[in-house]
Amino acid sequence: MTTTNVLLTVVIILLLILVYLVIKRGQVKPKDIELAISSVWQESGLDEKIGRLTTYAEDIRNDYRALDQMLRVPVGRASLGEMALEQILSDQLPPDMFGIREKILDGKIPDAHIKSTVGTICIDSKFPLDNYRLMLEAEDSQERERLKKQFLRNVRYHLDKIADEYVCPEQGSAEFAFAFIPSESVYYFLVTDAYETLRIYTSKGVQAVSPLTLSHKIELIKAGVHARRLSEQAENIRNDIARLSQRFHEVDNNWQTFYDIHLRNATNKAEELDGAYKRLREEFDRISQLPGD
Repeated sequence: MTTTNVLLTVVIILLLILVYLVIKRGQVKPKDIELAISSVWQESGLDEKIGRLTTYAEDIRNDYRALDQMLRVPVGRASLGEMALEQILSDQLPPDMFGIREKILDGKIPDAHIKSTVGTICIDSKFPLDNYRLMLEAEDSQERERLKKQFLRNVRYHLDKIADEYVCPEQGSAEFAFAFIPSESVYYFLVTDAYETLRIYTSKGVQAVSPLTLSHKIELIKAGVHARRLSEQAENIRNDIARLSQRFHEVDNNWQTFYDIHLRNATNKAEELDGAYKRLREEFDRISQLPGD
């Protein structure tokens, strides 16, 4: 039984007791109500349930404080973003299609990367959220606007860094990289309030993605990889057929040579030998039929 149901039951029992007291005595004394409430409270065990509920509420507050503290500390926030990113990649991609914190592209170490048909797609999961949080908490509109501008400057600086480090096709990367934003609300804020900024950086090869949009892009990347693998398999089959056709052509040439030259010559020689044998046999037969002296 839930706490709500227990409280409702207690209220109903108390009402019944009060009705009983009014009917029986014609009046209700405060002490009678106090005794009735105490009795029902103890018999129902509500004090114990309320104590547990208080403990659970305190645990929830402590967990919230811990999470809030983690989001305030850059290292903890980065770890949270990296864990979310790794979970998405491991859920949607086979192990041979992605890597986490591996050295690639002449020594660079992005938070993650995806092996695609267009090159290695780098993903950076660290994002400047301090001023965004302060912007939300600001009560003064001018302060909020100032923090908003500071946050957008931080975003541009971060996207510039991704473009410089991870968009390098000459080293084997794709012509774009992902800036992973682990918060859907922050991503929505940027799409609505900084759309032009995101559009400019998309043209530079940096695409901002949220957990939801990254999942959609991964599906497209997987489809491209599967299509490439099917194409490679089809090409291998065509090559195998071409090699088989070449071998058949060689066997056919050898057979024609053997049949036209060696086998026919052998047949002709066999016929000549058979003719000579028949002639020799006729001579022996003729000699054997001569009359003796």
